[in-house]
Amino acid sequence: MGFTSKTNKPHAVCLPYPVQGHITPMVRMAKLLYHKGFHITFVNTEYNHQRLLKSRGPDSLDGLLDFTFRTIPDGLLISDANSTQDIPALCQSTSKNCLAPFCELISQLNSMAASPSSNVPPVSCIIGDGLMSFSMLAANEFNIPYALFWTSSACGYFGCLKYSVLVNQGLVRLKDESQITDGYLENTIEWTEGIKSIRLKDLPPFLRTTDPDDIMLNFVIQEMN
Repeated sequence: MGFTSKTNKPHAVCLPYPVQGHITPMVRMAKLLYHKGFHITFVNTEYNHQRLLKSRGPDSLDGLLDFTFRTIPDGLLISDANSTQDIPALCQSTSKNCLAPFCELISQLNSMAASPSSNVPPVSCIIGDGLMSFSMLAANEFNIPYALFWTSSACGYFGCLKYSVLVNQGLVRLKDESQITDGYLENTIEWTEGIKSIRLKDLPPFLRTTDPDDIMLNFVIQEMN
């Protein structure tokens, strides 16, 4: 690969969903892009940033000139850094509260790039977690390309895509909790050519709810849309 000045590098902003199983694969993706010549801005929530500093040391996220870490708030009240955040609350909060601070961060990065003395190139693309779809709205606002990065299997992705269909068919939400144990989840559903006889119990577990306002089921449907 030939030499590329820092200011001419493509600049990818990587935004994982703020839990370990999503952050780790996004870090790997960011490293691959970095080794292909990208300038990387990796965005954690302030909560997770502080947890990482506490775990790995105060200088652990200083990064490099062209691989840096930035933060946005997750919108939740400040909590004990030793505790695990409530996932349904986190889903609600990120989808409702993170777009504005993320856009502000993009603006800051582009303002830095405009400085003659800066080594930061303007943001050229956003790679957002599939459960942080507001990143797509931010990319559209700044008229830059984006990609949504899905961290689980293709089969799991298709399962989540099926949620809204199952709701419309009346198979989900469950009528009562007895359906979890009475064999109802053994029913097979229409699927894809590759998996013809998949059962309700084989799908991701958030559909096993009787609550029409269930946060996780509605969040997954929203993000898939």
